[in-house]
Amino acid sequence: MPLHPLRRAIAVAFCISPLSVFAQNAVPQLDDIVVTASRAPQALDDAMGDITVVGREELQRAGGDSVAEILSRQPGVQITNSGGPQTLTGIMLRGANTDHTLVMVDGMRINSSFNDSVHWNAIDPAAIERIEILRGAASSLYGSDAIGGVINIITRKGEQDRPFSAWGNMGFGSHETFKSSTGFSGAAAGWDYSISASMADSGGYEATNPDNINSYYKDKDGYNQHSLAGSLGYRWAEGQHLGLSFYNSYINGDYDAGDWASQPSYALTRQQAYSLTSTNTITAKWQSVLRLGLSKESYDDRAWDSVSTSLQRSYSWQNNFQLTDNHKIAAYVERLEERPTNNDGIEVTQRNTNSVGAVYNGRFGRHSLQASLRNDNVSGYGNEVTGGLGYDLAITDAWTVGIAGSTGFKTPNMRDLYGPWVANPDLKPEKSRNFEAHARYQKDGLNLGATIYQNKIRDLIIGNPANAWLPENINRATIRGATLTAGYEWENTTLRGTADFMRPRNDETGKRLQRRAQQQYLIAAEQRYNDLRVGAEYQFTGHSYDDAANNVRVGGYSLVNLTAGYDFSSNVAVQVRWNNILDKDYNNLYGYETPGSNFFINLSVRM
Repeated sequence: MPLHPLRRAIAVAFCISPLSVFAQNAVPQLDDIVVTASRAPQALDDAMGDITVVGREELQRAGGDSVAEILSRQPGVQITNSGGPQTLTGIMLRGANTDHTLVMVDGMRINSSFNDSVHWNAIDPAAIERIEILRGAASSLYGSDAIGGVINIITRKGEQDRPFSAWGNMGFGSHETFKSSTGFSGAAAGWDYSISASMADSGGYEATNPDNINSYYKDKDGYNQHSLAGSLGYRWAEGQHLGLSFYNSYINGDYDAGDWASQPSYALTRQQAYSLTSTNTITAKWQSVLRLGLSKESYDDRAWDSVSTSLQRSYSWQNNFQLTDNHKIAAYVERLEERPTNNDGIEVTQRNTNSVGAVYNGRFGRHSLQASLRNDNVSGYGNEVTGGLGYDLAITDAWTVGIAGSTGFKTPNMRDLYGPWVANPDLKPEKSRNFEAHARYQKDGLNLGATIYQNKIRDLIIGNPANAWLPENINRATIRGATLTAGYEWENTTLRGTADFMRPRNDETGKRLQRRAQQQYLIAAEQRYNDLRVGAEYQFTGHSYDDAANNVRVGGYSLVNLTAGYDFSSNVAVQVRWNNILDKDYNNLYGYETPGSNFFINLSVRM
C-alpha cells in the first residue's frame, strides 16, 4: 500500500502544526506508579509480584516496531507473528497460551468474547504512555483469562497541575513505511485534558512463503492505520474527580489467504475502548472509584466475507480503605456483559459475569503481604472462586526475597462453545495453580533478579486435528521456568540482560506445548556522549514446534539490533532503530515471513 504524496504532506503538517503555536518547558519525569499489581495506584518499588513497566521513553525508542514487537523484548514474553504487524499476532506470558493473557486498555478488558483474540495490530504505540506487565495467574484480581498474566496498556493523559504541552513525531522506514503522530495535554483550573492522533502506512512485505501451502500468495502485504485517543477530566473539589477517556484505532491490513481466496486478501480491524470514571474521597481513609466502561472490537475479513464483533460493557465500584499508613484494603463489585456476533451465525450471543472481590496489602517492618480473593458468577458456569497470596521479606535495604501462590481460570470463548463452524458446548473452564519464588537486589545502580515459577493448568483447551479441530479439554499441562534479570547504570552507560528458561509440557502426551521456545535471551547496552546516544541489542530465541505432536520444527534464531538518538535541543530529537542488521532469515510461525533487516528514522518534537 504505497503512501500517496498528498496524504504524506497532510500527515507532516498535522504532526508539526501544534508545535509552531505553543511552547512550554519539558515536564520532569515522575516516579513509576503502577495500578495493575493490586488494582490501586502504588509505587513500582512497593508493588508485589513479577511486574515490569515499559515506559514512554522505551516506546519512543522503538521506532516503527509494533506493540507486540516491543513487548517481545521484555522478560517472560514470546510472540507469534503471522506475517507482519498488520496480521493476527499472539503474545504468551511465561509460556501460557496467547488467550491466557488478559489485556486491558486503561483498565478495560479488550480480549474478544468471540474468539479470545487481541487485535494487537490495531493498537498504535504512539498513543501509549506506558505498558504494565503482570506475570503469573491474576484471576483473583481480574477474573477470567488471566492464567498467564495481565498486560495493561495506559494511554496518554493529562495530569493534575501540568502546564500545556504538545508533541509530534514523523518517521520513515523500510518497506515504504511512514508514521506520524501528534498530541497535546495539560491541566489547569481543575480541568485536565489530552488528545493524540496517529497514522501509519506501509507497503509491507510477503506475509507467507511456499512452505505455507494453504495460504501462500506471492505479493506484498501492507497496511494503513489510524488511531485517536484522549481524555477529559474535572476536579470539582479536592479529592473529587470525574474523568472520561476514549481510544479508537483502525487498521486495514493485507494478508495471504491462498490462490482460492478473493484477491487482494485483506481485513479491516477496529479496536475501541471508552470509560467514565468518578473518583471520590469520602473520608481521609476511604476513596470510592465508580467506573462505566465499554469496549468493542470488530474484524471484517474481506477475503472470506466473515465479520465478527465483540461488545463488552463493564460496571465496577471499588472502595479503597487506608486502614493505617501500612495497611490498606480494596473491595469491589463488578459486572461484565459480553455480546459477541458473527455473520455466519452463533447460537448464543450474550454472557454476563457478576464479580465481587477484595485485595489486602500490609507492611510489617521488613515484611510485606498481599492477599486477594474473588468470586466470579459466569452465565452457564456458576461460581468460580480464585485467590492469591504473596509474601516479601526485605532482608536488607538492597535484598528482597519472596514467594507467592495464586489460582486462575478461563471460561471458553463463545465461538468454541457455540460456533459457527466447529463448536463444543460441553467445554469446561480452564483452571490453573501458579507458584513462584523470587529474589531481587537493587543498590548503587545495580539490580539483579531471579524468579522461578510453576503453573499447572487443568482442562486446557486445544483443537483436535483428528476431529476437524474440534476444541476439547485435555487433562493437564505444566509450565515450569525461571527468569533471570540484571541491569547496571553508571554515569552515561546502561547495561541490561534477561534470560528465560522454560519447560512447557502437555502432561498427557509428554510433548512440548506448541509455539514455545525453551530459552530466550536479551543483552542490551547503551552509551550516551553528551547529546548523542548509541545502543546495541542481542536477542536469541530457541527453536519451537508449530504442532502439538512436535513434528513441525521452527528453528531458533539470533538477532542483532542497533539504536541511536540525538537531542538537537531539549525539545527536538531524532531516533534511529535498525533491527536485524545481519539480515537473519527466520520466523516464529511455520510458513510465515518476518521483515528481515529493517530500519526506522523518527523525528520527535516536544513543546
